[in-house]
Amino acid sequence: MERVYLGLGSNLSEPLGQLRAALAALAALPHSQLAAVSSFYSSDPMGPADQPHYINAVAALDTALEPLDLLDALQTIEQQQGRTRHAERWGPRTLDLDILLFGERLLNEPRLQVPHYDLQARPFVLYPLAQIAPGLHLADGRKLDDLLQTCPFQGLELL
Repeated sequence: MERVYLGLGSNLSEPLGQLRAALAALAALPHSQLAAVSSFYSSDPMGPADQPHYINAVAALDTALEPLDLLDALQTIEQQQGRTRHAERWGPRTLDLDILLFGERLLNEPRLQVPHYDLQARPFVLYPLAQIAPGLHLADGRKLDDLLQTCPFQGLELL
């Protein structure tokens, strides 16, 4: 089993309900156990500003699934909850599930980059992650505490 950290986000179709349903689906994944969930945060949207605020959280999942198998499972959950992928990046969505960290692995594959790209610039990921994994060291050698120093708690509201 490896500890995986997942980012969750939603800004459509009752976002709190979307995250709760996603957490239930994560808890039901085969060969996996939901280990921890951060508080929920409201955050400003990335990209187009003319969309609703997001509700975000981070979950810790202990899993025996391989990274691409987990990615496929996460995308299935997104689709089951009404996610449709559009050409527009960072647009509104019912559910977004991202693999942030996968144990001590560094991955750079066409479908998956771990640690998640641009992790260091996303307060809606870093602050919930720090809540459930204080003092975390990333597989690439960076310290979560150092990333927090350069990413202000802006546009976030603890719910």
